[in-house]
Amino acid sequence: MVGDPATIHTWFPGIADSVVEGKVRTITLNSGIPLPEDIVTLDPILRRFQYAISGGLFRQHLGTVDVLALDEESCLVVYGTDAEPDVMALVIGGAAGGALDELQRQFEAGEHDHPATTSSKDD
Repeated sequence: MVGDPATIHTWFPGIADSVVEGKVRTITLNSGIPLPEDIVTLDPILRRFQYAISGGLFRQHLGTVDVLALDEESCLVVYGTDAEPDVMALVIGGAAGGALDELQRQFEAGEHDHPATTSSKDD
């Protein structure tokens, strides 16, 4: 779920749609603004997804989402963000907190066939 770049709009607030073409994911914000992101890492074995944004309000941005197994029935999702200018990390971090809460809600409600997820924010 978290490692599928095309499904981010189902759990990340403020994102209306997501289209993946090759190594580029274009998200469309609820405002209708498209935002292209470069897929840096998509590793299902490591359970890591990384993407980069440059341009617009960002000089640079690297988002990292890791899913760490805690035991056979639970995991921890860690969303880290590095951005320039620094203030943009606060914007992404706030939205990521909401996204992690939504993931936890969806898994606890049984909306997915995966173990329950515990969220952590790393801004």
